[in-house]
This record gives sequence, C-alpha cells and structure tokens, in this order.
Amino acid sequence: MTTRTIRVGALTRVEGEGALHVELRDGVPERVELNIYEPPRFFEAFLRGRCYTEPPDLTARICGICPVAYQISACNAIEDACGVSLDPELVALRRALYCGEWIHSHALHIYMLHAPDFLGAPDIISVARDHRAAVECGLALKKAGNRLMELIGGRSIHPVNVRLGGFYSVPSRADMTAMSEQLRVALDNALATVTWVAGFDFPDLEIEHEFLALTGVRYAIEGGEIIRSAGPAFDIADFSEHVCETQVAHSTALHATLDGRRHLTGPLARYALNYDTLSPLAREAATAAGLDRECRNPFRSIVVRAVEIVYAVEEALRILEGYRPPNRPYVEVEARPGVGHGVSEAPRGLLYHRYEIDDAGLIKSALIVPPTSQNQGAIEDDLTRVVVADGGLDDAALTTMCERAIRNYDPCISCATHFLTLKVDRR
Repeated sequence: MTTRTIRVGALTRVEGEGALHVELRDGVPERVELNIYEPPRFFEAFLRGRCYTEPPDLTARICGICPVAYQISACNAIEDACGVSLDPELVALRRALYCGEWIHSHALHIYMLHAPDFLGAPDIISVARDHRAAVECGLALKKAGNRLMELIGGRSIHPVNVRLGGFYSVPSRADMTAMSEQLRVALDNALATVTWVAGFDFPDLEIEHEFLALTGVRYAIEGGEIIRSAGPAFDIADFSEHVCETQVAHSTALHATLDGRRHLTGPLARYALNYDTLSPLAREAATAAGLDRECRNPFRSIVVRAVEIVYAVEEALRILEGYRPPNRPYVEVEARPGVGHGVSEAPRGLLYHRYEIDDAGLIKSALIVPPTSQNQGAIEDDLTRVVVADGGLDDAALTTMCERAIRNYDPCISCATHFLTLKVDRR
C-alpha cells in the first residue's frame, strides 16, 4: 500500500489565504480539500447597528475587483426592504455600470490570470513576448471597462457615486457619447478575444454540478429571478431555505449547498440558463468558438467569459447610445422596518444579500453569500476528478493541473500567476 500526500501551503491568488491538501492511497484520492484560511473579516457583524444607507459603500470593500456587485446586491436588498422601485432610466444606468465591471473583471481573468495556463507560460509578461497584440487587446478591454465604471460610478475601484435609489449624480449625454466611441473599439477587441481563446487546447473534463443563476428578459446581470438546471425555481426571499452555508473543518470560508447538493454558479451556469437572452452577435461568437447551448467543461469557461464580454460591451453600447439624463439621479428611499433580499450576477456568479432593518432605520442583521463560497464544493469535486485522471503525473505536473482546475473558477484571484508552493510527503 502506497500513500502520496500533496500539501500546498499557500494559495496566494485568492483574496485572503488558502491551501490545498490531497491524499492518495494506492493512486485513489482519499482526501481533497481546498482550504481557504482567510482571517475572519466580520462584515456581516459590523454591519449590525449601522444606518440602512451604509451597506452599499461598506460592502463594496469586500472585493476590489467586483465592488459594483456588492453595491448593487446591497441596494437591491435594502430597496426591497423599504418597498422602493427605481425609475427605468436608473435601472439601466446601474446595468451599464455593472457591464463595466464585467468587462474589466473578465478581461483581467482571461488575459492576466488564465491564458498563461493554456500557453505554457509562467505569467502575463511571458505571454506578451509571444502574443503582444493579444495582450494589448486585453489591456484595452480592461481599460474600457474601468473607464465605464469611472464615468458612472465615480471611480473604478470602490465606486463612490452609487447610493440607495440610484446615484448621487448622473453623467452628461456628451460624456456617454465619448464613452460609446471607446466601447465600439472594445467590441472589436471582445470579438477578437473570443477567437483567440477558442484556439486554446482544453483538457477533457465534464462536470455534473447543478447550475444556479439569475434569469430575466435580458441576460441576467444587475438583477433577475433565480433559476436552476435541475429542480423548480424559487423566490429570492427563499434563498436561504435552499442555499445553506455550513462550516467545514478545513476552511474558515463557509461551504454552500443547494438543497443539500453540490452546485455551481458563475459563467457556465449563467450561459447555460440564459443562452436564449444573449444577443445575436454573442451567440454567433459562441457558435464560432465551438460552444453549444450548454458548456460543462470548466476549462472552457475562459471561452464563456469571453462571450460574456462581447455581450457586456454590446449591452453597454445599447444603453449609452439611447441615454438621456434621468429626470432625477435617485429615488428617495425612506427607512422602514422589515427584511429585504437582493441578488445580482457578479462576474464569478450569483451574489445574495439579506438585511433586516429595525424601527430606527438601523441594520438589525445581515447575511451575504458570495459566489466563491457556493463554488467551493464544485472546485473540490473537480480537483478530485483531476487527481483521479492525472494521478500518474509527477508531483510538479499534478500540482500544475490542480492550479489550472482552481483557476477555472476565478475564485477572487488578484495577485501573481503561480500560486501553489508544493510540499510532497511520500511514504
């Protein structure tokens, strides 16, 4: 009997700290754990007792890559609790802001963090030596997304212009027209991105996770109704009855399940459950890239993200080209006691917020369920299957495959390309 143990002490490309632990006995994985040991940040706790107007600004600090996701889910939840509906023009402006976040976040992941895996390169600098034009395309895309966030949100990191009921101020039509010119160039870059990543070689892996995402008249971004691939849809207010978080011994990050089963949220889920609401151009790009109506190979998630960039750029253009400054920048949101639920589609998947407001307009309780906690079970299952399929590889090669499997999900990655430091005990 032979036992092989792979311990990775630090995953430095997740927000916070994590590790990987794999044990194989006679080539069979007995233990596969993605250990997120990020120190507790206590956002849900320190929101208690704060004014009902504060969560959009405070929760934006949870993530520097997708702060808009936290702001919009928070706004949706509190506006729900207070019984407020936004003017259609303000809803559209929020959607355009969110498109900017999708563009910059997806471009960052595709070019800076994920593409090197498929090109045998250690980092984006090495990729740029052989694929300079492609990298310049990616940087231009990210710049366009950042600029759109600055225009509507006030700045690209932790925007300051978002408030309950809308915005503190709204852009002029002239500013939006100038932004449209940049987005038209971005659309060409987005289409080129789909073509580029479609040419990568993808390992074979088909997942069976249940998909969970939002859906609506348009491709779900800033809101919508909850839908799933296996089972009946459920109301947003019933989210916690179906998606339950539990503590596991090997991680300070909570693991979530859908009705007790592993599930997946994010680009693959959104794409499969919302294919019909993609724009014709985005569907054409997907078909040309070899995607069917559903993609269950997580390694090909890079292609799905590229298709979503095409859609986000198109959608932002649609909103900006029809833009007229709203009659008012925000709708008044008066505090009232109650419970509100809010969801939106962060680049990495469905993000849920729940707030209870008391008679004084203070937050009585808060619950935030991010995409990464929902996807941890799926990531560990993928890792197990990768270890089974590639267990014959040496330690370095197996570590690389595990890195790639984790990177497919873009779990709040923000730092260096290589993130696994490997220690192997052989007995």
